[in-house]
Amino acid sequence: MMWFNQPGGFGYGYGMMGGFGWLFMFLVVVGVIALVVVLRGRSRDDGRKRSTPGIDALDILDARYARGEIDSEEYKKRRADLER
Repeated sequence: MMWFNQPGGFGYGYGMMGGFGWLFMFLVVVGVIALVVVLRGRSRDDGRKRSTPGIDALDILDARYARGEIDSEEYKKRRADLER
């Protein structure tokens, strides 16, 4: 006579890894999703810094000078560097 949960039986028993198979499969699915997200994010990154559209370095420099964060000498030097 075959008993359930015995070797050769037809019951579910403890299944894969003693009942924690669902946890293992959940972690595998989460890992695969995370891997896809990371790889997809890297393929979109071209290595350049992203800036706000419509604002360039000269606009930022002008705003810093207008707020008094930098003096006229530093403003002229940085503007000359940016215009090269």
